[in-house]
Amino acid sequence: MSDEIETKLSAARTRLILDRPFLGALVLRLPMQATKPERCKTIGTDVRALYYNPEYIGKLTLEQTQFVLAHEALHCALSHFARRQNRVKHRWDIACDLAINPLLLKDGLKPPPGVLLKSGFEGMMAEEIYPYIDDDMEDQTHDDHFYNEEQKSRGGAGAKPLDQQHRESGGSGDGESGVGEQGDGPRPLSETEREQLAVQWRQRLAGAAQQAMQAGKLGATMARLVEHLLQPQLPWRMLLARYMTAVARDDYSYQRPSRREGDAILPTLKSTQIDVMVVLDTSGSVTDAEMQEFVSEINAIKGQMRARLTLHACDAELCRNGPWVFEPWEDFTMPADVYGRGGTSFRPVFEWLDREACRPDLLVYFTDADGEFPSTEPSFPVIWLVKGRAKVPWGQRIQLN
Repeated sequence: MSDEIETKLSAARTRLILDRPFLGALVLRLPMQATKPERCKTIGTDVRALYYNPEYIGKLTLEQTQFVLAHEALHCALSHFARRQNRVKHRWDIACDLAINPLLLKDGLKPPPGVLLKSGFEGMMAEEIYPYIDDDMEDQTHDDHFYNEEQKSRGGAGAKPLDQQHRESGGSGDGESGVGEQGDGPRPLSETEREQLAVQWRQRLAGAAQQAMQAGKLGATMARLVEHLLQPQLPWRMLLARYMTAVARDDYSYQRPSRREGDAILPTLKSTQIDVMVVLDTSGSVTDAEMQEFVSEINAIKGQMRARLTLHACDAELCRNGPWVFEPWEDFTMPADVYGRGGTSFRPVFEWLDREACRPDLLVYFTDADGEFPSTEPSFPVIWLVKGRAKVPWGQRIQLN
């Protein structure tokens, strides 16, 4: 039985390398170790190795075995072990599986029974899915996420180097051997290990993607995911500040100075006032605290440029108390007479701008993006600061979550 299981695992890994080199290269980095059913009921990973219950693997087809191997490798490559932060373990585990499984399905892999699948989360990251997972959700992941277990002795100076851990656990430094070998078994990650492995798996992700692209076998969905993960991750506040400052009309002037300033012609930075339209979605899906945080952030960015802000609020229709105008020297604060909590439509704001013949240098819309959009894109730039998973038909979308 043991030989049959090892043969199936080797065959599944080989098939992934040939048909899906991106996933195969990642799976190749995980030494495989059999473990007792009471320790691992199905399959799982602690990011250092892949652990499996031989009885579970024996019940799977070769195609299903490929799915579960790729599933564990993506947990590692996507750094789910390092991205949890202070989130609830059960909810985070479910969110990670709901992010991975649609990717594998789209890549043509066949899932085994018990895999978590829910429509509507396709193309979303685990952080975007997490808010939609209830604390009392009874769903369970089909695999074990050993990397999320509590670490009794936090790492630090006493943590062993990764190459020593691989040798002691029976695996090789590059993860290309160790099938069926018995090691120390899965254990939680220390902080030092977590940081080291995050860097290591990021490098492996880039290398696997490069190999797959050279072979012409990296799908568009996986390519976009890799590109997103390898790009520097910026918080929404930094992205918003970048786009707002980009429209600031700052330029250098080489106009000849007066004679009292001397004969030299030196460049002088000249700033021109910009007009920014800020719109709050008051339909009820965005809380008052979130709107207040957003307004405070806009006020901080406004201090970096000469910006005249016009604030409007809208649910299914414009708030009749608006708009509110804030000059560059005034603080941008939340008006006391903002109201809403109706349906959601984005058309009233753009219709109002047309009626008023107003063309702002930039429009920033704070919303969940779940509503009716205008059919045509305006001639000025629009930033959608989105809370939730909804998409926008045009403009620049910045994820709040």
